[in-house]
Amino acid sequence: MATRGGVSSFVVSMASTPLWEKWNIKHVATHRDGSALAKIGQFAVSVPIFVYHLVVDRPVAVHLHSSSDGSFYRKYLLNVLARLFRVPVVMHVHGSEFHEFYAGSPSPVQWAIRSSLRGSHAVIALGRTWARRLEAIEPDARVLVVPNAVRPCGEVGQPSADEPVHVLFLGRVGERKGTFTLLEAWQSMLSSTTRNARLTVAGDGEVDRAKSLVASLGVGDTVEVLGWVSQADVPPIMREAQVLVLPSHNEGQPMAILESMANGLCVISSPVGGIPDLIDETCGVLVPPGEVEELARALGDIVQNDATRIRLGGAALKRVRDEFDVDVIWRRFDDLYTEVGR
Repeated sequence: MATRGGVSSFVVSMASTPLWEKWNIKHVATHRDGSALAKIGQFAVSVPIFVYHLVVDRPVAVHLHSSSDGSFYRKYLLNVLARLFRVPVVMHVHGSEFHEFYAGSPSPVQWAIRSSLRGSHAVIALGRTWARRLEAIEPDARVLVVPNAVRPCGEVGQPSADEPVHVLFLGRVGERKGTFTLLEAWQSMLSSTTRNARLTVAGDGEVDRAKSLVASLGVGDTVEVLGWVSQADVPPIMREAQVLVLPSHNEGQPMAILESMANGLCVISSPVGGIPDLIDETCGVLVPPGEVEELARALGDIVQNDATRIRLGGAALKRVRDEFDVDVIWRRFDDLYTEVGR
């Protein structure tokens, strides 16, 4: 469970709840970070462990977390094995581009995708948008909407008038997450705001390109590019910030946004994928992806306007407590597992 990404965060979150012990859940890691050889080796080790649990433990259900490309191929094999052993499958789809993966796949792969969706006892979609897309791929699939979950932490502190507002980007550095749009918007924002601000960019991916762009834009005195940070290091970094900005072009349901909401940060993001299922104008700011000047204006407004920043952060925390609290979400899986076991 130490791999990077939203699936790992979700599993860690669920492991902290009574669900884990109540159902005696065994986690079998089929993926790890590293080279292609390391990933193949991890999967090769995980398959016999998976089969062992199917044969010896006879689980009530197999809960598979699947995304696109290699993730789907791995989980398709496990899906087939589980069904061969007559163990019901819960297929949990996380990939923001799963519908594009399906559309761009050859016919045999499309058949395998439809078979997996149709043959699973339940297919978990993170939001309404993703549910509609999965149902369009396979109308006979039983698709349930269950959002990602997080544990509320309470509101972060706010800076004094002479302290900088801390803005955080947390995610894979690259075009899809809008990192370079953000850096250009940051330069534009600095030229039009009087309030001090600093930006931290944390995540793996095109880190060197981000550092080069920071240097060429001349914003190195206000921007720090950390690169990837461990899961254990995320909470203290987040608690030091007041704003999360994630101007993505395509998304599922980013854990970075949920975790920021759980800490009472003001979130600036894009109305793409499952993000509108998390925030709207009552608890965040949504800017069309790729729009540098609109993002710069949104950043400037939030950095300079303490009251707005605090109000939106507080509303985001309330929404987490009402709709995305892990203590609410784990009970939905508890009900699902109970239904499967009947």
